[in-house]
Amino acid sequence: MAQWTSAVGAAQLARLLNSQQDRPAGPGTRRPPAYRALADGIRLLVLEGRVPVAARLPAERELALSLSVSRTTVAAAYEALRTEGFLESRRGAGSWTAVPAGNPLPARGLEPLPPEALGSIIDLGCAALPAPEPWLTRAVQGALEELPPYAHTHGDYPAGLPALRSMIAERYTARGIPTMPEQIMVTTGAMGAIDAICHLFGGRGERIAVESPSYANILQLMREAGARLVPVAMAEGLSGWDMDRWRQVLREAAPRIAYVVADFHNPTGALADEDQRRRLVEAARSAGTVLVVDETMSELHLDPGLRMPRPVCGFDPAGSTVLTVGSASKAFWAGMRIGWVRAAPDVIRSLVAARAYADLGTPVLEQLAVNWLFSTGGWEEAVEVRRSQARENRDALVAAVRRELPGWEFEVPQGGLTLWVRTGGLSGSRLAEAGERVGVRVPSGPRFGVDGAFEGYVRLPFTVGGAVAEEAAARLAAAARLVESGASVGTESPRSFVA
Repeated sequence: MAQWTSAVGAAQLARLLNSQQDRPAGPGTRRPPAYRALADGIRLLVLEGRVPVAARLPAERELALSLSVSRTTVAAAYEALRTEGFLESRRGAGSWTAVPAGNPLPARGLEPLPPEALGSIIDLGCAALPAPEPWLTRAVQGALEELPPYAHTHGDYPAGLPALRSMIAERYTARGIPTMPEQIMVTTGAMGAIDAICHLFGGRGERIAVESPSYANILQLMREAGARLVPVAMAEGLSGWDMDRWRQVLREAAPRIAYVVADFHNPTGALADEDQRRRLVEAARSAGTVLVVDETMSELHLDPGLRMPRPVCGFDPAGSTVLTVGSASKAFWAGMRIGWVRAAPDVIRSLVAARAYADLGTPVLEQLAVNWLFSTGGWEEAVEVRRSQARENRDALVAAVRRELPGWEFEVPQGGLTLWVRTGGLSGSRLAEAGERVGVRVPSGPRFGVDGAFEGYVRLPFTVGGAVAEEAAARLAAAARLVESGASVGTESPRSFVA
C-alpha cells in the first residue's frame, strides 16, 4: 500500500525549486554538484513545510523534463534524499517525502517556539509580545468576580456573552460606525473568526483573493479549507494596495471572498489610506465578493501624532459587503484567545448557526476578562503600554539590522508588529535554515506568499528589544555569512546569551 497522502506535480515542484535563488557565488566559492543542489532544494521545501511530509514526488523523468536537467541528476538527488531520511520509496508506489527519525515534523504556518527552547534560540517567528501586567492579572480577577451567575448556566453562548457583544458594538459606535449587538459574534481568536467565515462563504474549490504577501497562518488555514487562492500583488514599500489591480482581479476572477489586512498589514506593515479603503469596498461590492477585513493590528499605531483612517467597515456600515474581524490577541496578549466578527445581522445568525457543528462557543472566563478590560478602561491603559513596548523594540531592531546587515532593505512601518525585509539577494529559505543552527528563528518570505513567491525576503517581528535585538541581528548576520559562502549549514554554534 502506498505511504503517501498527497502529491506534488512536476511543474509545481519546479516552480518552488526555481524560486530558491541564491546570490551568485564569489571568487573561490565552490558550487555543489547539480544533484546536491537539487537534493538540498527539496530538503528545504520539506523542512519549511512548503512540500508536505508524505507527499508523493514526481517521477524522475517528469521532474527532469520540468527542470531541464538530466534524469541521472534527479535520480542521484532522490538517492541522496533517501540516504538522509528525507525520501522513502517503494517499487510500484513511487517516492514520497519524509523526515529523519527524531526530527520534528515541519509546521506549515508560524507556530510559537516551545518555551523550553527559548534559552538557546531567539524566536523571531511569532509576532506576539508577553502579557501586559498587571492588567492581565486584574482582568482575570475581575472575571472571577463576575463568574458566579454564569456558572449556574450551561455555559454555551454560541454568539458570545451578551455583555461582551454589547461592549464591542459600543466600541464600533464610538469609532463612528453605528453597530448593534446583533451585528457581533464573539469567536475563539481571529483565526476562529476567519475559519468560520471561510466555511460559511468559501467551500472547497472556491476562489479567495488574498494580498501577496499575506499572513502565513491565514493562507494555510484557507489552503486546508480547500480554497483556491488568488494572489493580488502588493505595491512596493509601504504604499500597499494597487487598486487598479484589485479591481481587475475581483472583476475577472470573481472570488467569493477577499481577505485583506488594511491596518499595518502583516507582514509588510503598510497602512491603507481612506481612498484605498473606499475603492476596495466599491470593487468588492461590484464583483459580489465578500470582503473580510482583519483589524487585529489596528490599535498598534506606534508613531506619535499618526491619524488613523476610518475603518474599512465605515464605507459599508450595514455590513452587507464587509465582514470585520477583530481580536484581543495582538493588541493585548496572544494567550487571550478572544476574537469577534462584525457583519450584517443575517450573516451573524448564519455564522452562529454553523457554530453548532464546530466549537459551540468561546470560553466564558476569557470573555469576562476582556469585557472587564473594555468596561474599566484597563484595555486603553494596557494597549498604551503595548504600543510603547513595540515602539522601543521596533527602533532597537531597526538600528541593529541596519548596523549588522547594511545590504538588507526595508521601510519602517508606522505601526503593527512586523518588518518586511529584502535580504540582498539571499534565499530566505536558506537563511531560515542557517538561522536555526546559529540560534535565531526567522520565517522566510515564501511562507507569506503563494507557490514560491518572496524567496528573497524574511519577516522580522518587534518582539525583542535592547541587547536581545542586537544579538538577534548578529546571529542573522552569521546566518547570512553561511548562506553567502555556500558553507554547510551547521558549522557555527549559537553564542551564549542571557536575556
